[in-house]
Amino acid sequence: MDRDAAVEAVVALIGVGTLAAIIIWIGTAYYDSALSEQGGIALVGAIVFFILLMSVIGLGLARRS
Repeated sequence: MDRDAAVEAVVALIGVGTLAAIIIWIGTAYYDSALSEQGGIALVGAIVFFILLMSVIGLGLARRS
């Protein structure tokens, strides 16, 4: 595995780990026998944040080469 592939793999793992941590936090903060409406909105926001974050990171990695 070359250096660029390793960097991309680590960045992807960090991004997915961040999303997982945010989802777990939302689940514990907004759960009261079911996910509340605010929790659902927060979950959608987390997914949008993840998409934007990974897009920016992808652009940064593409321009780095």
